[in-house]
Amino acid sequence: MYIGTQREPRHDTDFKMLTQFGVRHISLDPPGPWTDWTLEALERHRDHVEARGMVLDMIQLPLPSVPVDKAPCADILLAGPNRDAQIDAICRLIENCSKAGIPAAKYNFNYIGIPRSADEIGRGGARLPSFRWDRMDPDAPPHCEPLSEEEIWDRADYFLRHVVPVAESAKLRLACHPHDPYTPPGYRGVTRILGTFEGMKRFVQTHESPYHGLNFCIGTMAENLDHPDAEIDGIVRWFGERGKLFNIHFRNIRGGKLGFSEVLPDDGDVDMLRVLRVLKEVGYKYMIMPDHVPEIDAVDPEGAAFAFSYGYIAAALQAAKGS
Repeated sequence: MYIGTQREPRHDTDFKMLTQFGVRHISLDPPGPWTDWTLEALERHRDHVEARGMVLDMIQLPLPSVPVDKAPCADILLAGPNRDAQIDAICRLIENCSKAGIPAAKYNFNYIGIPRSADEIGRGGARLPSFRWDRMDPDAPPHCEPLSEEEIWDRADYFLRHVVPVAESAKLRLACHPHDPYTPPGYRGVTRILGTFEGMKRFVQTHESPYHGLNFCIGTMAENLDHPDAEIDGIVRWFGERGKLFNIHFRNIRGGKLGFSEVLPDDGDVDMLRVLRVLKEVGYKYMIMPDHVPEIDAVDPEGAAFAFSYGYIAAALQAAKGS
């Protein structure tokens, strides 16, 4: 296990700052639209990162966490006329990432983005991204035509059936992010198939492969549980023992299913050091990175919160190593 980041450096000074923190591994996309990410572009990007003292561990496939009506490869999610062409382009991208020495790619299978209610006030006045189901509009309009749960499973199956064999041949790890957060079935016209432990288990067992797994977010998983601290260890162990954890988003929440706030890693309901020790037990060996952070009062609010999180992860890794 080692510290990673997916926060895009704004300039060379940010790269230098990261290495001074001991962060040497990054998930970072090449510049420009994904359709321009040729093998040569990926190799230039890798060289650019390595020249700044870091290792390019991962990129994001063009299936981000945005609502489907804003997704660059929406036809994959909607079974549209360009679905096969978009899947074929992603397969070529997977092959080119492997040729460029990039060992993993993350992605989402997301129809409604990341719903949140209003921010709440946390420790010292920090603004906390929050989700309260009782403050959401249950009749909010969908981002696409309403879909049954099995229709979404069929579309996920179709995607995995095509891309997993390519990833396995290329020996590139595909890491899917769970749905953030759980919402009741039918919200905005869909059921979030990766919004529960059972759904995530079904997903990784569909077209099973050692190269088909999760961009596992501790905070997102906790958001989907009634008793996060009591339940999370067993879930991490289930996926970890089966080799399905390819990246860890190391964030904490206060609350649980249908009502939570996102907090700094030391300030939530989940014992993050204990979870890290579980990751060590199951032999997890990739990046541990901050994800969503509260808004802090600082000249660089997000940068300050991420700096705190890197330090916490570094200390937790040392503590877990010594245990």
